[in-house]
Amino acid sequence: MSAHPTIFALSSGRPPAAIAVVRISGPHAGAALKALIGRVPEPRRAALARVRDPQSGEAIDEALVLWFPAPASETGEDVAELQLHGGQAVIAGVLEALGRIDGCRLAEPGEFTRRAFENGKLDLTEVEGLADLIAAETQAQRRQAFRQLKGLIGDRAEEWRRRLIEALALVEARIDFSDEADVPDNLVEPALHAARQLRDEIAASLANSGRGERLREGLVVAIAGPPNAGKSTLLNRLARREAAIVSPYPGTTRDVIEVHLDLDGYPLTLLDTAGIRGSTDPVEQEGVRRARARAAAADLILWVTDASAAEGAADGLGPQPSTATVWLLHNKIDLVASKASRTESGKDGINRSLTISAADGTGIDALVAALSAYAGQFFAATESALVTRARHRRALEETVAALDRALGQRQSGRDELIAEDLRAAATTLGRLTGRVDVEDILDVIFRDFCIGK
Repeated sequence: MSAHPTIFALSSGRPPAAIAVVRISGPHAGAALKALIGRVPEPRRAALARVRDPQSGEAIDEALVLWFPAPASETGEDVAELQLHGGQAVIAGVLEALGRIDGCRLAEPGEFTRRAFENGKLDLTEVEGLADLIAAETQAQRRQAFRQLKGLIGDRAEEWRRRLIEALALVEARIDFSDEADVPDNLVEPALHAARQLRDEIAASLANSGRGERLREGLVVAIAGPPNAGKSTLLNRLARREAAIVSPYPGTTRDVIEVHLDLDGYPLTLLDTAGIRGSTDPVEQEGVRRARARAAAADLILWVTDASAAEGAADGLGPQPSTATVWLLHNKIDLVASKASRTESGKDGINRSLTISAADGTGIDALVAALSAYAGQFFAATESALVTRARHRRALEETVAALDRALGQRQSGRDELIAEDLRAAATTLGRLTGRVDVEDILDVIFRDFCIGK
């Protein structure tokens, strides 16, 4: 720890603000405090102090100061926190003063959290949960990230790893002490029984992995349909702003437009796609190709048609995946003399049919309510989902594969091969929480953190 430089950074939001928090962590944090305020306060008790420039002696601000000596701190190092007035000149003065103190430098993105990981305050899954908590835009994302930060998957992975090591110890005892009279002959069978139970538990957690990962990204809803059906108007109505250009000319939308929404606490990504039709224009052809590709990959397709037009409801829908959910929206109902609801669900791969007017808002409340209910049902399994990242899923898949190999060696009688596969499974679980061999992924994880966290 003593080899680490002392780092400092603004850890609160962009100035100007009512309060600005500057954090200092490292072996020279106490010396930095003495230079700035002339003393080190009592641990974990807020103290009012005048902050001065160590070189000129000029007062910069009056602040509340907190002192957290190692190891009982967030990073595991000596940590100081200055709660200053949030003006730009105040913050700049304090940061410049800290930069002139020997052994102190400005922190890099995620460096405070990385030191907490290196000092055993957080495991890697908790670090990822913290990153997700900072990035959370909806209540559902916040709840999932908070569960990860509090060790939902990390604690379970450590329990699995402990049980694996116990099973491995039985097999290695059989290998290393097979000639000892007091070592039972039937140690391998209990080990494989434990491995089978673990394999089934981990596989069950993987079964719900897709929705947990998707909650971080959001439910993807594609607005698709023929040209001039009102798709962009519907996007703007749902987004409550002018996100897409609306014109009476077909082919106005050429590329896919994305809007991120908070729908009753659930994240939703809304896609406005190009009108799907035949065209000789190469740019419009590319737009149609992208529209079909994004619609096919979406969780839900809102197929918008002009209610006053004569074509069939799903004309142009084209081949869709058998698992695609498609809602048919009869738009522009305000232009139709009879506003009676049209029902075509169950036909042409359509799961639901709604009548709306994106122009005057008719039926939009019912559509939003239906989307909210669909999102709630879609993400219902995420409350208990352990896996929220592709990295978690890959690690657990590798663990299951190693356990399958170990179980497959039952009939071979090669105890050393069983031990090697159990060891590989335990190592993979260790990588999940950051216990072993994770240097190659640390930079990738921490580079997305903000400076000061």
